[in-house]
Amino acid sequence: MSEVTKTNRPEFRNIHVTQLANYRLPLAGLISILHRISGFLMFALLPFILYLLDQSLMSEGTFEYFKGITSNWFVKLVLLAVSWAFLHHFCAGIRHLFMDNHIGIEKDSARKSAVIVFAVSLPLAALVALKLFGAF
Repeated sequence: MSEVTKTNRPEFRNIHVTQLANYRLPLAGLISILHRISGFLMFALLPFILYLLDQSLMSEGTFEYFKGITSNWFVKLVLLAVSWAFLHHFCAGIRHLFMDNHIGIEKDSARKSAVIVFAVSLPLAALVALKLFGAF
């Protein structure tokens, strides 16, 4: 009977929470995680946004009341976060649709499409921020 020879292969294990600070996530992975976070943010805030829309359409007085609330800087930051979530989720969703059709699934093209998602969604979010805070 022959003995089974073992080769010294590296062992890959899941990383622990304490190792997250040292782990370098690729840009495509970061885009994917942010896509999930933005989707959850939109899903979690959707009932609140629909309630505010419903209340603001009831009368002119409630519309003016909510218009006054949205002039607060903290509310503007929340609106900016929701706007970023939508814009990022939209851009990353288009990227995922292409990848579902086996377009751009190679490592190099996936990295390039991740850069494109950031290059499109971040300036759009910056334009929303400029509009929210009164630059134009």
